[in-house]
Amino acid sequence: MIDQLHQQFKTLFNSDAQHSFFSPGRVNLIGEHIDYNGGLVMPCAITFGTYLLVAPNTEGKFRLRSVNFEEQLDIPLQSSYQKKDSFWFNYPLGVITHFLNDGHELQGLDMLYYGDIPIGSGLSSSASIEVVTAFALNQLFSAGYSKLELVKLSKWVENVFIGLNSGIMDQFAVAFGEAEKALMLNCDTLEYEAVDCHLGDYLLAIINTNKPRKLAESKYNERVRECQQALAALKTELDIEHLCDIDAATFKQHEHLITDPIVKKRATHVIEENDRVKLAARELAANNLLEFGKLMYASHDSLSKLYEVSGIELDTIADYAKTKPEIVAGARMTGAGFGGCAIALVKKDAFDEFSKGITEFYTQKIGYAPSVYSSLIGMGVGVYNEAKHA
Repeated sequence: MIDQLHQQFKTLFNSDAQHSFFSPGRVNLIGEHIDYNGGLVMPCAITFGTYLLVAPNTEGKFRLRSVNFEEQLDIPLQSSYQKKDSFWFNYPLGVITHFLNDGHELQGLDMLYYGDIPIGSGLSSSASIEVVTAFALNQLFSAGYSKLELVKLSKWVENVFIGLNSGIMDQFAVAFGEAEKALMLNCDTLEYEAVDCHLGDYLLAIINTNKPRKLAESKYNERVRECQQALAALKTELDIEHLCDIDAATFKQHEHLITDPIVKKRATHVIEENDRVKLAARELAANNLLEFGKLMYASHDSLSKLYEVSGIELDTIADYAKTKPEIVAGARMTGAGFGGCAIALVKKDAFDEFSKGITEFYTQKIGYAPSVYSSLIGMGVGVYNEAKHA
């Protein structure tokens, strides 16, 4: 695959790529819609991601190409850029703009992107593009950013340049991911713990609903606002900065402050989900995948009934998984929801059986097929190393 990319680079730019980089996608094992509420999440990097091949050019232009999209961008080097409609290249363009805003002197580059993350699936293809671009520019121009600064830079692209009010989890996970580790990340302090996540006889099944969705046009920002309303109500009596500053027991004592029943449901999910992450870290550290799986199911039920970001497609996947306890330890939607993907812990030797069964069950109920993938827990962003990606 990498050889084909190098050949395509040469065809497109009439020169050889001089550098290659890789940034993974991510799944969130548990802790959903927590990142913008100052709580704990538990993402991990996956083995799908974004490949970036780069070479300098003498034309003083950024020439951006993607194997996945037809849109191209040839743009002269200037002091800053503006978002252009909703094209894929806005993500690297935003990163370039941040480097320029910080006063770094850049030069023209030819850049070819290829992603094997399903687009719009909730596996953080956008964060993967942002982080691989930021990492590459940092390396090529010796900009001196730390990895955490690259994460914050990429989050700025998502929030300000693109205009999506997402938290920092996605960029953090694809930058700091470690093989066979889940990252228990405090989204307020950015302190994190790498939790052993040895899947043993299991692997991560990733089931893409294939439901069309545009996250920036979904109800994602509405959920952010509802959480802000809940926080404002609780702050009339509690000295807190985020919903996740309290546990479920404390919330129970003060939930009367939230008079809107919908907003109360949203806050209940967030606070209970934050507690589930703490329990999940304990079960994973003890290598107790079956107990962890129960927490996955509880998380999905909460996201479906309290936070209402699931839907029939994702619920169908979780429902099917529950009928196969002999091969599935747990399942839940992952990512922002409104379509996208679910994950399941599936026994390795039964993955083909699971894939066939979920495809038939889902297709019969929904009317079209899902896409089913298998992944292990992979590494974060870096210079592409063929040995690591064999």
